[in-house]
Amino acid sequence: MDNKFIRADEVAQELSVSKPYAYKLIKKLNDELKQKGFITIAGRVNRQYFEERLYGAGERQGKEMG
Repeated sequence: MDNKFIRADEVAQELSVSKPYAYKLIKKLNDELKQKGFITIAGRVNRQYFEERLYGAGERQGKEMG
């Protein structure tokens, strides 16, 4: 089963960025989720939200379902 959360090392690898920058991105995304009323975990972000914000809503889902 795919993990529901993505960690900084995976973010860094997927985006080809440094680990400290990946943590900054995760913090930004988690801050957005907090503003929407969600509970967040430091150093991790919801994988679905990460993909929606970086690749566009539904774009990756359509490829996976197709």
